[in-house]
Amino acid sequence: MAEQVTKSVLFVCLGNICQSPIAEAVFRKLVTDQNISDNWRIDSAATSTYELGNPPDYRGQACMKKHGIPMSHVARQVTKEDFDTFDYILCMDESNLRDMNRKSNQVKNCRAKIKLLGNYDPQKQLIIEDPYYGDNADFEAVYQQCVRCCRAFLGKVR
Repeated sequence: MAEQVTKSVLFVCLGNICQSPIAEAVFRKLVTDQNISDNWRIDSAATSTYELGNPPDYRGQACMKKHGIPMSHVARQVTKEDFDTFDYILCMDESNLRDMNRKSNQVKNCRAKIKLLGNYDPQKQLIIEDPYYGDNADFEAVYQQCVRCCRAFLGKVR
């Protein structure tokens, strides 16, 4: 019998088509590989409405495919309910963090701990840069940083 979901994490970036779906897919693969996916609720979302309903950027999808990580996501915006239902909201940069902290002040019972995903980076790279205007190498850099950060985050909260 599967254990009940015990923890939840929401990864957040501006459009929810680049960094946050990569972080979501990386984290989902980590918990799946460790046989603890039943213990986690994992999602990603946007601070903006720019890309709602769109799939992840094709370069991010190609990067994930190259690393054998499944990715299926449709961009959505953060909702007020997310602050009540997720344990962690992990942002990609300071702008996302400011937006989430501001929005959390409008929620009565915000239970989520709102942080930068980069806080967990063993290489101390605090910001996960937006690769949208970059190239495949920029998406690869986001992937590598998400792997480091997600491993460290999982190790800390497991």
